[in-house]
Amino acid sequence: MLLTISTTHQPATDLGYLLHKNPARLQSVDIAYGQAHVFYPEASATRCTAALLLDIDTVALVRNHRGPAGEGFALEQYVNDRPYAASSFLSTALVKAFNTAMNGTCKDRPELPETLLPLEVTVAALPASSAEQLHRLFAPLGYAVETDAHPLDPTVPEWGESRYYTLRLRHAGCRLRDLLTHLYVLIPVLDNDKHYWIGPAEAEKLLHRGADWLPQHPDREFITRRYLRFAEYVNPTLKRLLATEGAATDDAAGVVLPAAEITAAADEANETEQVVPASTTEPVAEKQKLHDLRLARIAEEIRRVGAKRVLDLGCGEGKLVRQLLQQPQIEFILGMDVSYQELLRAQDRLHLAEMPPRQRERLTLVQGSLLYHDPRLAGYDAAAVVEVIEHLDEGRLAAFELVLFARARPGVVFLTTPNATYNQKFEKLSAGQFRHSDHRFEWTEQEFTAWATAVAERHGYRVRVEPLGPEDAQVGAPSQMAVFERAV
Repeated sequence: MLLTISTTHQPATDLGYLLHKNPARLQSVDIAYGQAHVFYPEASATRCTAALLLDIDTVALVRNHRGPAGEGFALEQYVNDRPYAASSFLSTALVKAFNTAMNGTCKDRPELPETLLPLEVTVAALPASSAEQLHRLFAPLGYAVETDAHPLDPTVPEWGESRYYTLRLRHAGCRLRDLLTHLYVLIPVLDNDKHYWIGPAEAEKLLHRGADWLPQHPDREFITRRYLRFAEYVNPTLKRLLATEGAATDDAAGVVLPAAEITAAADEANETEQVVPASTTEPVAEKQKLHDLRLARIAEEIRRVGAKRVLDLGCGEGKLVRQLLQQPQIEFILGMDVSYQELLRAQDRLHLAEMPPRQRERLTLVQGSLLYHDPRLAGYDAAAVVEVIEHLDEGRLAAFELVLFARARPGVVFLTTPNATYNQKFEKLSAGQFRHSDHRFEWTEQEFTAWATAVAERHGYRVRVEPLGPEDAQVGAPSQMAVFERAV
């Protein structure tokens, strides 16, 4: 079994620091029924590749076979793919050889584990029911997936293809520990003959390694079922995974956020800011919530551009969706949120069960994260991202950028975020304090404009940044909106 990990990060030899394996020498660790060897086929400043070679002792496999007498066919112990195809053995070798890297520790370079690296992985002879299955498992995690099928016998082409594939994964910006964790969990999902005992301890391992990303994976039930196999462990584990949706993660890094992560609704449910209308003589009862102003402005902009297919990313309880459903030119709306509970709330508030059939066909609500590639987001005229990005760590904005602007590529993107300069207008906010406890940053108009301009240039969009809400002569508007228009 062979697995390679490559990077072109500069300097590429930082990969050795992250893996805690010196590129200059071969290193080996013992595993069940064999040894895992780590070496570097290439190690230069521009490109570095680490290889994990698993050497299985085939005699030990037979001598220590624990299955009942007569299990399988007569020669099953001697004619099988266990020593050669990627399996649970490889997953065990990963955690044995790269445990420190998988835990995100680097004593010599403590900043490296959080660095987003361009990574490429190759796994030889990975069993799968189809190439599509491999795409379903890895593509939602942000990987570009390539597969090469292996024939049963190259000399007898009429026998067709085998069930083995060479898998290549590429990620433009991923932490190494996330990559290792994804492989650790998903390789055993493809192995129906695990070499270890499956019990409560395996369920805890899955929860430990998958809690940060598995609840948002579209195939989380399939992954959990294949990883654990037995219903007595699968069902309780799924319940615990789904329960974590109330404390959603902002990325695969293990940073746990409140239930509001990546939802506009949670921000607004706690947001105390009120916007006084232009005429300050109007009674306080007529003050309007800033959130209502945002939604009305976005809905009007979407109506103005005549969008027929619209994304509401971070849809929360569906306030913007409700306004968009009133626009007859819109043929279809996809509302996405990371929180399952928020989606249930949206279903109730939108009265989906009582909607007329033709109206119901115009709307789909799905669970998902803006930090992982999702093919469902492609093919839309417009996307609304209302008060979302400030809930993400700034280091994860690159992943968000790739998902939305490089892959989904809607025709127009309307993106809003608070204007940090305006915060001094709120009496309840101390200097340097954010408007919401879950905000990871709040940008000034200059900072937001610089980020939006760079994103537009990288992905072929034109952008303009506008104030959102009543403007103050000294500090501007309370919120700000970037309008990205895809260049033809």
